[in-house]
Amino acid sequence: MQLSARVSALRPSTTLAVNAKAKALQAQGVSVLSFAAGEPDFDTPARIKQALIDALNRGETKYCAVPGDMATRKVIAEKLTRENALPNVTADHVVISSGGKQSLYQVFQALLEPGAEVILPTPAWVSYPPQIELAGGKVVEVVTTAASGFKMTPGQLRGAVTPRSRALVINSPSNPCGTMYAPDELRAIARVVADIPDLVVISDELYEKIVFGGIPHFSIGSVPEIAERVVTVNGLSKAYAMTGWRIGYCSGSGAFGLQLSKALQTLQSQSTTSIATFELPAVRVALTECADDVERMRQAFARRAEITYSLVSKIPGLVCPRPTGAFYIFPDVSAHFGKVSANGTVIASAADFAAALLDEQRVAVVPGEDFGSGGEKCVRFTFACGDEQIKEGLSRLGAFVASLH
Repeated sequence: MQLSARVSALRPSTTLAVNAKAKALQAQGVSVLSFAAGEPDFDTPARIKQALIDALNRGETKYCAVPGDMATRKVIAEKLTRENALPNVTADHVVISSGGKQSLYQVFQALLEPGAEVILPTPAWVSYPPQIELAGGKVVEVVTTAASGFKMTPGQLRGAVTPRSRALVINSPSNPCGTMYAPDELRAIARVVADIPDLVVISDELYEKIVFGGIPHFSIGSVPEIAERVVTVNGLSKAYAMTGWRIGYCSGSGAFGLQLSKALQTLQSQSTTSIATFELPAVRVALTECADDVERMRQAFARRAEITYSLVSKIPGLVCPRPTGAFYIFPDVSAHFGKVSANGTVIASAADFAAALLDEQRVAVVPGEDFGSGGEKCVRFTFACGDEQIKEGLSRLGAFVASLH
C-alpha cells in the first residue's frame, strides 16, 4: 500500500518524540528528568473539574453545535472584548476546537491557497511549518536571534513581504523562546501590516496569562487599523493546566471574522464536529471563576523562570535572553560544538548535544533544529515542573557541559 506524498513527507513533532523517549526510559526504571513537554505540572483547578462532573451528571452528553454552544461562545467573546480589547467580537465570531493546534490547522486551511506565502518569525513552534505546508502554503522565515530577544523587527517584516504574502504568524509569548513582544513593538508591526492590505495576522496567544517579565500581554488584534485582518487563537491548555482536555478557540473581528467563522465551522463539521459537550460548562467556569488559580500558577512560573535563568546563566558557554513569558528557556549551546562528551560523542549540533545529555545525564531537552532557522544552535528547556527538578536537572546539565572536552 502506498501512502500519500503529503503524509510521507510530514515530519513528526520533535517535542512529542523526545517526551515519548523520556517516558519510555522512565517506564524501564531509568531516572530521567524530562524538560521536553510544554505541560504544566499543576492539576486542573477543582472548580473546572467539578463543572464537567456536574455536566455529566445532568446528562449533557449529546451533540451540540459544531463551534460550541452559544453560552460558551458568548463567554469567550466577552473575554476577548474585556481582556484583549478586540473590537466587534460576538459569539458568532468564535469557533471552539479540539485544542489550539486544531484551531491553527483549520485557520491555515481556510486562508491559504497553494503557493501562498506565510511569514514566520523563527525560531518558532514546530507545528507551524507542517500545518502551513499541509494547506499548500510556503513558509517564509524571518530569522531572529537571542540578541533581539528572538523578536522580529518591523524592517524585517517589510523586507519579507512579496506579492504572494498571505499571512503573518505572531506568537507572543513565544514557544520555544520564552520571550514576548512589548505593546509598542506589536503596534510597530501593526503599522507595517496596515500598509499591506491582503496580509492577515494569525496571533497565537496561548501563553498570554503566563507573563512575568514586566511586559504586559498585548493583543495585536486590538489595533484598530488592522483589527479586521487579525485572527486570534487561544485555548485553555497552558494557563489553566488543561492540556489533556484539548480545548482551543479562535476568533476574528467584524465582517471578515464572521466570514472566517462560517468557513471554519464548515471545515470542522467535516472532521471533528464539536468538542465534548460536557466540557463546555467547564470552559465557562475556567474563564469566569478561576483567575485566582491562574495567578497562583503564574507566580510559580515566575519563580521558576528566575531560578532557571539564574542557574543557566552560570553554565559556561550557554547564552540566552531572560525569559519573560511562557515557561521555556532557549539557550544557545553552540559554544560547545566541536567538543566531545565523556562517553565519546562528538557534539556537532544541538541534536547531538541533546542526545548526549539524555544518554549521559538522563536529562531530556528538545534540540532546536526543528524550530526553524535560528534554532539550530539552541535547545529548549521547559520549567513547567517543580523547583527541585529544575535545580537537579540544571545541576546535571552543568555537569554535562563540564565534562565536554
